[in-house]
Parts: sequence; C-alpha cells; structure tokens
Amino acid sequence: MKLSQRIANTKTSATIAMSMKARELRSQGKDIISLSAGEPDFETPEHIKEAAINSINSGNTKYTPVDGMVDLKESIIKKFKNENRLEYKLNQIIVSTGCKQSIYNLCQATLNKSDEVLIPAPYWVSYPEIVKLSDANPVFVETNSETDFKVSGKMISERITDKTRMILLNSPSNPSGFIYTEDELKDIGKVLKNYPDIIIASDDIYEHIIFNEKKFYNILNVCPELFNQTVVLNGVSKAYAMTGWRIGYAAGNSDIIGAMKKIQSQSTSCTCSIAQSAAKAALDNGKLKVDDMVKEYQARNEFLHKELNDIDGFNYKKPDGSFYAFVDVNGVIKKIKGVNDDFDLAEYFLLNADVAVVPGTAFGAKNHIRISFATSFENLKQAVERIKKVLV
Repeated sequence: MKLSQRIANTKTSATIAMSMKARELRSQGKDIISLSAGEPDFETPEHIKEAAINSINSGNTKYTPVDGMVDLKESIIKKFKNENRLEYKLNQIIVSTGCKQSIYNLCQATLNKSDEVLIPAPYWVSYPEIVKLSDANPVFVETNSETDFKVSGKMISERITDKTRMILLNSPSNPSGFIYTEDELKDIGKVLKNYPDIIIASDDIYEHIIFNEKKFYNILNVCPELFNQTVVLNGVSKAYAMTGWRIGYAAGNSDIIGAMKKIQSQSTSCTCSIAQSAAKAALDNGKLKVDDMVKEYQARNEFLHKELNDIDGFNYKKPDGSFYAFVDVNGVIKKIKGVNDDFDLAEYFLLNADVAVVPGTAFGAKNHIRISFATSFENLKQAVERIKKVLV
C-alpha cells in the first residue's frame, strides 16, 4: 500500500519509541527501569479526580464548544492574569487535546510551504516533525552548555530570512531544563519586535516546575509590545500530573486563535468534557499539591547531579527546572568498545543495564542523553547503580 510522502518524511517520537521498547522488553520478563518518558509518577491530585467524577454525575458528557467550555476558558483567563500578569478575552483562548495539539494546530493554521521556523537546539523532539507536517522547514539555532543551551537575540537575528514565519521558545526547556531570564528575553524581544510577521510560539508547559526559587518569565512580561505576534502554549499535563487527561490550551491574537479553532473543528472537534472539568479544578486551585511535587523533583535532581557527575565520562550541568537530566556523555562513548554515539550508548544501557534513556541526537544534541527523573527515588537509585556497574 502506498503511503503519503508526508508520513515518509515524519519520524516517530524518540521518547515514545524508547518507552515502547522498554515496555516490550518488560513484557518479555526483563526488569527494565524506564527513564525515557516525561510523565510524572505522581497520582493526579484527589480534588481534580473528584471534579471529573462530579462532572460525569452531573451529566457533562456531551460535545463542548470546539474551543473549550466557557467556564474552563474563564479559569484559564484568571490563571494568566493572576500567575502571569497577562490579559486575554474569551475569543483569544482555545482548549485542545494536550499542549502538543495546540502546537500542531498553530503550525497548521499559520505555516505555508517553504516557510521557515526557528527552533533552538536542543529541542523537544516533536517540534521539527510538527513543522514538517505543516509543509514548512525547521531551521535549527545551535546552542551549547556554555550558554545553558539558550539562544540570544544575536543568534536569532543571524538566522532570520525573508522566509522566517515563526520561532519556538521553550522555558524551562525540554530537554535541558534551563530557564530564560528576564534580561535574556528582553534581548530576544529587541530583535523580534523588528519582525512583526514572525509568530513567537512560547511553550510554557513546565513553568511551574522550577528549582531553587528561580523565577519564570514569559517574553510578554518583559516585551508587552510583542502581544499581537505571540501565542502562549500551555497545559495541565506536567505540573498537575495529568498526562492522560490530555488538556492543553493556547492564548493569543484572536485571528490566530480563530484559525486554530477552524483546524480543530475538522480534527478532534472538541476536547473531552470530563477532562475539561478536571482541568478547571486544577487551575482554580492554583498550585495546590504542585509545590510538593516540585520539591520532590528538586531532591531527585540534586541526587542525580551528584551521582552522575561522579561517573567518569558523564558531565551533567544542573538545570533550573523541568524533570530532565540532559547529560553530556562524550567521555563515556570514547571508553566503550563498539559504542560510537549516543544511540549506541542508549542501546548499550538498555541491553546491558536494563535502563532506558533517550539519545540526545533526537533532541538535536549529539552525544548527550536525556534522563527523566519523573520517577521514584528507588528507580533512580537502582538505575544509577546499574549504569555504574556496566561502566566499571
């Protein structure tokens, strides 16, 4: 059967692929510790579950408006105002089936063939694939650990062409975990305000998972003049341990949001009514239970930072947030016969240590690995012991 050229050009998500491989090996009886998926190991808080149950019992089981239930959109507006000092109206908000669908809808609604999208590397694995599915071209802006894997205004200006239509910013970053400071965002904003036709897609999904009292800023907090060209993307999956509920949302220019609504009307129609009620409960209660989860993530991060850097050939720079360790493994690769890159190393750990990690090349950073610490301390301790054992 002949498939589309579009699918031929699209890669399977590396994080999902590694998670599937780990599950397959587990089904064969292997004791695999998977550090591949960015999924909180915590249960969804009880008050959120109760809101979903009440929603079912009250009969909220029908189609909702394409762009989301009005009461949820009102809660999103309050969230933006109270937590981010950003003002939106109902027609500037859309609720989608996860933050990933919000990003997909945005690209489908605004990109044309041969348009270019600037993507700082390393990047979340789905960014370039979503861009390509929109018939546009990802253009990578390379970074390194010396700049905490962040881009500057100068780096962006050097990559802008007459085809540049969008830039994707992610802070805290997946996979690096670093946060753009107020001054860094001002520097980027100074450049982008000269290009009002470039859409700024601000992926803030990890905004609440921040360590050591660092502060989160959206680019609109420091450059409000960019409001008309900025779309803020977020969701409840990561902060509230609600990955399976599939609720994301976007806010921005009403014309762009309206175009995203049109795309959504022909794909998923609307988002699950019950999950929307649960998301409303999450947002209405601020960061109830979230701070407790973040404290645990920070403790795991501290543990991994010490333990991984004690391994000869590992170099792990402590992140500001998210729940990922992004580790430079060049030194380890040089020491193991038959291991030539990060893909080989990930395979080596999976087959010899029964530990699943994701190769950094999938994120645009060769000879790195991403380790998710959204798992128990016990799993992390065992995984480190196993890795150390096969590297002796």
